[in-house]
Amino acid sequence: MSHAVDAPTPLVIPAIPVRQLLPWAVFAGLLLLLVMYFVSTEQGALSIFGGANVHEFVHDGRHLLGFPCH
Repeated sequence: MSHAVDAPTPLVIPAIPVRQLLPWAVFAGLLLLLVMYFVSTEQGALSIFGGANVHEFVHDGRHLLGFPCH
């Protein structure tokens, strides 16, 4: 008795045009820059918000990434 094994169907991955990817890449880049600003600079000479809330929120992240804050 012979058992026929079906060949697996090929996986088709659609190509995403750069035109559709570019706005998301720009958005992600701007979001990353904003996060890096708050982790590295906020509560310093260029602070946007007064007080120490932002500093305390990102304090451990600053040390983890090597940014001095004291």
